[in-house]
Amino acid sequence: MRFLMTSVGEMRADEALYLEMGNFIEELTKAGSLVATGGMEVGGTVFRASGGELTVMDGPFAEAKELAGGFALVEVASKEEAMELARRFFKIIGEGEGRMQQIYG
Repeated sequence: MRFLMTSVGEMRADEALYLEMGNFIEELTKAGSLVATGGMEVGGTVFRASGGELTVMDGPFAEAKELAGGFALVEVASKEEAMELARRFFKIIGEGEGRMQQIYG
């Protein structure tokens, strides 16, 4: 099962966070669970199709604290396993918010 996990808001930025997160990413990579990870552009672009016309709108569309700033695509055996990875992630970064969606196909 694949899950896309995104994190929202600002994270603390210190040496301890980078070290802990680096170790976590290395562990997931060695286990074969981490497919991809990275930061994301704040805002992005929205496409809306209606009546044969495509409208393109550049963001941001919300306050920066409400926008996803990073992602991880993980491959695990179950939703529960993905949720445990999310718990471990938030234990490292502290407070925040995130979203997890299963990827099909």
